[in-house]
Amino acid sequence: MFVKRIAIYEDLRAAFEIRKQVFVKEQGVPLEDEFDQFDTLNGLCEHILVHYNEQPVGTGRIRFMDGVGKMERICILEPYRKLGFGKIIIKELEEIAEVRGASQVKLHGQTHAEGFYKKLGFRTSSTIFIEDGIPHILMLKKLPTKK
Repeated sequence: MFVKRIAIYEDLRAAFEIRKQVFVKEQGVPLEDEFDQFDTLNGLCEHILVHYNEQPVGTGRIRFMDGVGKMERICILEPYRKLGFGKIIIKELEEIAEVRGASQVKLHGQTHAEGFYKKLGFRTSSTIFIEDGIPHILMLKKLPTKK
């Protein structure tokens, strides 16, 4: 298993395929809602890709607003869930946020994943809201301050 920060379009396309499989095919998110202006390599977001047995199996991205890193599009192909890759994705995105000087990270987590995010130090910071037809909650986590 290895994780890398996406720097070439071939890897970005692999991340898009994972997102299509998970969000569009499995969860029914409309294709036109899944992809946006942040899905480029122009620095608006940093994207990551997790490989297992040399196969891309998971992805996520982070973008920054007002000193906060917003984690987005975190997903893992179904056969590879429950193997610890979600935690690896979160830790890598947190590391990116720390390097970029963010004081905290946030995400819109699907409600079924709330317990997973809480185990990683996030706290729930909203009531349930609907995003792309799926119940979500806002979750926050303060990052360690650099001395």
